[in-house]
Amino acid sequence: MCMTCGCGKGQTLIGGRALGGSHALTRQRKPGEEMHYRVRGEDATHAHPHDHTPAHSPAHDTIDFGAGPAGAHAPGMSQSRMVKIERDILAKNNDYADQNRRYFSRHGIFALNLVSSPGSGKTTLLVKTITALNGAQSLAVIEGDQQTDNDAARIRAAGAPALQINTGKGCHLDAHMVGQAMQRLDLKEDSLLLIENVGNLVCPAGFDLGEAHKVVIFSVTEGEDKPLKYPDMFRAADLMLLNKCDLLPHLDFDADLAVENARRVNPTIRVIRVSATSGEGVAEWLGWIKAGCHSTVAAKQKTL
Repeated sequence: MCMTCGCGKGQTLIGGRALGGSHALTRQRKPGEEMHYRVRGEDATHAHPHDHTPAHSPAHDTIDFGAGPAGAHAPGMSQSRMVKIERDILAKNNDYADQNRRYFSRHGIFALNLVSSPGSGKTTLLVKTITALNGAQSLAVIEGDQQTDNDAARIRAAGAPALQINTGKGCHLDAHMVGQAMQRLDLKEDSLLLIENVGNLVCPAGFDLGEAHKVVIFSVTEGEDKPLKYPDMFRAADLMLLNKCDLLPHLDFDADLAVENARRVNPTIRVIRVSATSGEGVAEWLGWIKAGCHSTVAAKQKTL
């Protein structure tokens, strides 16, 4: 997973403050106390010589670096070592995600993890959503990008509180980052939290943030086979927003085939066709959000 893309190196900034040189996570717990977090930079390299020859399929002229048990390849590291590191990282992340989820549940917060390729129109759709919901629903936004706070500035201009997380070389948000951002945002009871993840359809699929749902935004400018190329993300998502549908008359894009491909990967995925420009599908998208907020608050009240 992330060991192959360098996202464990570089500086993470939350609202302009450094979180640490790496987002590899460790945890410390004292008897009778809440969990306390710290960040530890870890060197995941492994210098022993191993056979890393990728699987090769002469019939299809394909070199498959994802054919091993780790589903990835890193020079100088065995597949078994990669599997162990990935399990350790994900287990630590899941601890933080569980804590985030419990917090959301206690406070009636409906949290969505918005994921997509770069350029899918995610931020534009988010601005449209915020504009439509302002005054009717308390909300806040966590913005994830490698650099700049441009998107957070756009969100604030639309009228919503937003906190920027800059991941440096990191290619995704993790639950620890989101937990830190939640504390800074001071989220309101019975509110909506929209988490705009880093533009990437690979690593964010494997990192639970404690959200209620992953929502994948898929633009009609990207190609109908995107769900087949990045199946982990579409399999992890509960909702797909097929975005920029106003452009369909000008493109050679088969929207029905795109939906069919998504459902080949994830038969239960819900699909809404939307356009932030024309407004198509936005009412259905807003209705889905409002229903989720209502269910989250109702579930909280049952525990009181």
